[in-house]
Amino acid sequence: MDDVDRVLERTIDELLDQRRPGTTICPSEAARAVDPEGWRELMPAARAAAGRLVAAGQAEVTQRGEVVDVATARGPVRIRRPR
Repeated sequence: MDDVDRVLERTIDELLDQRRPGTTICPSEAARAVDPEGWRELMPAARAAAGRLVAAGQAEVTQRGEVVDVATARGPVRIRRPR
């Protein structure tokens, strides 16, 4: 894990702290906060950071409102605090 991975985890955590309980964020929000110009290249790393937060019990990843495994989910996902 490199510095960008840690920054993405921290950014996801901070964005979730700023939201109402139960509210979700998109991984792209974290990627854009870390690198506004090169955020698209950070998307795989942002999804991986979300996966690490899930493994640590700090987040859930959802798709169409259902909890999913970010490693196997295809398409857009959202991140929220565990319920």
